[in-house]
Amino acid sequence: MQKRVKAQMKRKSQFKWKRKLFASILMCLCFGTLVLLMHTHYTRIMTLASIRPQTTIQRPKIAFLFIARNRLPLDMLWDVFFQGGEGKFSIYVHSRPGFLFNKVTTRSVFFLNRQVNDSTQVDWGEATMIEAERILLKHALEDPLNQRFAFVSDSCIPLYNFNYIYDYVMSTETSFVDSFADTKDGRYNPKMDPVIPVQNWRKGSQWVVLTRKHAEVVVKDDTVFPMFQLYCKRKSLPEFWRDRPVPADNSKEHNCIPDEHYVQTLLAQEGLEGEITRRSLTHSSWDLSSTRDRERRGWHPMTYKYSDATPMLIKSIKDVDNIYYETEYRREWCSSKGNPSPCFLFARKFTRPAALRLLNTTTLELR
Repeated sequence: MQKRVKAQMKRKSQFKWKRKLFASILMCLCFGTLVLLMHTHYTRIMTLASIRPQTTIQRPKIAFLFIARNRLPLDMLWDVFFQGGEGKFSIYVHSRPGFLFNKVTTRSVFFLNRQVNDSTQVDWGEATMIEAERILLKHALEDPLNQRFAFVSDSCIPLYNFNYIYDYVMSTETSFVDSFADTKDGRYNPKMDPVIPVQNWRKGSQWVVLTRKHAEVVVKDDTVFPMFQLYCKRKSLPEFWRDRPVPADNSKEHNCIPDEHYVQTLLAQEGLEGEITRRSLTHSSWDLSSTRDRERRGWHPMTYKYSDATPMLIKSIKDVDNIYYETEYRREWCSSKGNPSPCFLFARKFTRPAALRLLNTTTLELR
């Protein structure tokens, strides 16, 4: 009996010892796990604290300012062009009042709802054209990242891919403004004097690329623009183009095309010509002396049709490396980053079939 009791007591003692050992092991495991979790959490906190918050780099942008009659017939070509420049451009379109860029009027997502909401009716050869330019600049200046402002027509095409054009434009602190002294009789109206003296009268292409400083000068201008509205008007057109009565003596008319003089004269008036590169980045063909097509002669540059849109044409434009200004006996050699470069980044005027033909080849290399 005593032996049985002793055996039972021994078993109970062994069981208590095992229970204590198991409890001790379990406590050690729990404590170790807790320590490990605390160490991991502490390490994570310290790692996160050591990482400096990363700020998104916002690059300066080129604002592309499209002037269109209605829709943009070459939007499919520009769509390919803009695919290479996400985050480095913005788009603004001035079209006729009430026209909307939606899924019906454009196939490019880049142009959806990009029309300005206060557009004006534009008539060629009238001050309404420069009014449209000022409206576009006003909207584009609302975005502080817009640092260059490029005017583009609805018949204009890019000659290079986005990155090439972006680097070219951003590589200099100057505006690109085709500007030269206008010595032709009948352009300058003496009634502009003394507000705009004749020595500040300039002529050039309206397709300019402006720095932000010069864009602000255009928008804030309240001196030169009113004078242009009053005294810079085109001469009466030939009989078959006429849309207003011809004066009794049209020899006294001043054939002033506002968009060919405004920005150039304004910058000269403000003493800013030292801050511009005096050439345009947009090619237009005005040499029509040899053409037999009467429709291509007149007051507008040549329009390139489907048959004209060849690799040879684009190469001839890209190969231009200097421009000669007869009125100033000045030759402008083109350069970028201090090296010789093509003069033109854009070209006009192209029909939709011509642009489609170029898009279906590797001539432009837009991608």
